[in-house]
Amino acid sequence: MSTRLRPRPSARLLVVDPDGRILLFRFAFTKGPLAGRVFWATPGGALEPGESFEDGARRELAEETGLVIDDPGPQVARREYVMIAPEGDGVQADERFFLLRVDPFILADHGWTELEREVMTEHRWWTPAAIAAAEEKIYPEDLVTMLAAALERSRV
Repeated sequence: MSTRLRPRPSARLLVVDPDGRILLFRFAFTKGPLAGRVFWATPGGALEPGESFEDGARRELAEETGLVIDDPGPQVARREYVMIAPEGDGVQADERFFLLRVDPFILADHGWTELEREVMTEHRWWTPAAIAAAEEKIYPEDLVTMLAAALERSRV
């Protein structure tokens, strides 16, 4: 008997500063189905019902960083895979990545959910070299390659 996985469309953002660094959040789960998992990832998350990927990117950026934007930038990558959601169920993830160049800003967490306040323990601006040398888990695993390709395409 096969079990159909719940679809989980998500919008994620490659938020890049003028120095070419990318914003990542550290997630540390201490309880629940993902207890013990620690990793870094880009801002973003699951879409709300009926929401477009672009609208989801705008909403997630505002919630997680405090930045309000009109345009999330171009979709630069897509990733599909099976994962365990924070709720504990297996899902078919469909992530769309958007490239957004930003000026320096102060991150605001006033839009964070209760779960985000619990698991998002740190944020940091990373250089591609620091990501490549990191011993900590960073998602997506090919972030350096994805970022380089996105930045190259945006120059054309």
